[in-house]
Amino acid sequence: MAEFVLVAGAWLGSWAWDDVVPRLREAGHGVHAVTLSGVAEKREVPAGQQTHVRDILDVVSQGDLRDVVVVGHSYSGIPVGQAAEQIGDRLKRAVFVDSNVPTVGESFASAWSEARVAALTDSGFWPPLTAEDYAGQGLSDAEIARIVEGSTPHPAASLTEPAVLSRPLGELPATYIKCLLDGDTPSPDVAKLLESERWELVEMNTGHWPMFSQPAELARILLEAA
Repeated sequence: MAEFVLVAGAWLGSWAWDDVVPRLREAGHGVHAVTLSGVAEKREVPAGQQTHVRDILDVVSQGDLRDVVVVGHSYSGIPVGQAAEQIGDRLKRAVFVDSNVPTVGESFASAWSEARVAALTDSGFWPPLTAEDYAGQGLSDAEIARIVEGSTPHPAASLTEPAVLSRPLGELPATYIKCLLDGDTPSPDVAKLLESERWELVEMNTGHWPMFSQPAELARILLEAA
């Protein structure tokens, strides 16, 4: 039995996994959907990127979890990648769902313009996307409405704080799920990691939010990764 720790991307809380969690539990696994500090029901909690790493590690340590499959979607691939190496021998696999990955000394917003970073820092939050931003991602109108209604502003500090890694990420056992409606190929940093014999690539014919658009298929892939 694996213990799945599921972490959604920017603006989203644990609720984003509601259509995936029952499928994993029905297969006999433990499932722990995480809300990161600063969003959803924890939106009043100040948070940087390392706060999010600790959020994930706390779930593992407090539950005394073993055979952990830690799953990061979108932004959350950055804290998940950092947490995965700290989980140590309790880690079974890391799964990155169409996500960013951590690079030492780099942040989520490293490639943004100075003006955009300044605006983010001044506001303190990254505002959620609008319904129009979800077009072309394989989502129904109802699914888009559900995401938009549930989203909360994302804490800016988590996007500008640099990542910290003690060893190459390619040494971790990992699966990268590429959602093809969000681009045909992985980003260059992910492509480099996929050269490792410990990493594998899985493609999904859907958009960037597969936990909403194809939860059954995403659950199937996660079960195979376990």
